Amino acid sequence: MPKAPNQKLKLLHLMQILLEQTDENHALSISDIIDKLARCGITAERKSLYDDLEALRAFGLDIETVKSRSVGYYIASRSFEPPELKLLVDAVQSCKFITAKKSAELIKKIESLTSVHEARLLQRQVYVQNRVKTMNESVYYNIDTIHSAISAGCKIRFQYVEWTVEKNSRPRRGGRFYEVSPYALVWDDEFYYLVAFETESASVRHYRVDKMKAISVTQTARDGAHHFADLDMALYARRMFGMWHAEDQVVRLRFANRLVGVVIDRFGRDIPIVPDGDDRFTVTLTLATSPQFFAWIMGFGSEAEILSPPTVRQALANQLEQIAALYR
Repeated sequence: MPKAPNQKLKLLHLMQILLEQTDENHALSISDIIDKLARCGITAERKSLYDDLEALRAFGLDIETVKSRSVGYYIASRSFEPPELKLLVDAVQSCKFITAKKSAELIKKIESLTSVHEARLLQRQVYVQNRVKTMNESVYYNIDTIHSAISAGCKIRFQYVEWTVEKNSRPRRGGRFYEVSPYALVWDDEFYYLVAFETESASVRHYRVDKMKAISVTQTARDGAHHFADLDMALYARRMFGMWHAEDQVVRLRFANRLVGVVIDRFGRDIPIVPDGDDRFTVTLTLATSPQFFAWIMGFGSEAEILSPPTVRQALANQLEQIAALYR
């Protein structure tokens, strides 16, 4: 008797059924599997299915059995466990540089990594529709283009946009293209930033990737490599605030003891913390003293103070006076 056209695909369909429809709490009996294969146009006998299940086990699929009224089969372990998938879903849905549309697409793909039953639990965690998201759909692909340029050691060209008070985006510099040497991508405060060398100003610059448009890789080799030769990108990103470009300075700060967790979260556990009286401590750090840094310090009120250098201390005092003047 000739085999049905789909019989050669039986093992593949069996694997797909197990991966999509079973987990520790949802096993399928041999009868269930026969019925589901039949819906795919595939006939199967019990004996052949036992052999097929053993073949899939030998292939590496973690198929376990459970006994209740009848013997059931399910996938016991996968590349990603449900808690790991929930972390991925949370990261995607909270990430501002991914559009709401792309977030939904990625979450759907994440759901395919587990059973349909576990996927429903992931769906209950998805709240992307009303999150603040970027409106630049191309950012997802810009990241890949930038990585390609970094690997190839080439410069990139792009337009950089900004918002108007009418809530429209417009290119900066009257639409003139930027051309920079890309060296790294940094994810900071839920946004992706390009760290690059700008030949025109002979300095390291940062660009938010979701504000970059019409990006392309040039045939021109990068320059400015000496700026990045010994640069620890993790430490570099840590001393920036909002990736604002500013002069690095050695700054001594004093905080209330209750803020020690905040300081460690921001700068890491390896920073030297020096007790200063019963309820204060000091730290000495190399930081980019940008307006964002001052805003961070001011957020703690009288529980945070810049001790030195005097120029940075005075710069914050000047900013406080300007703000106070607005409310007089």
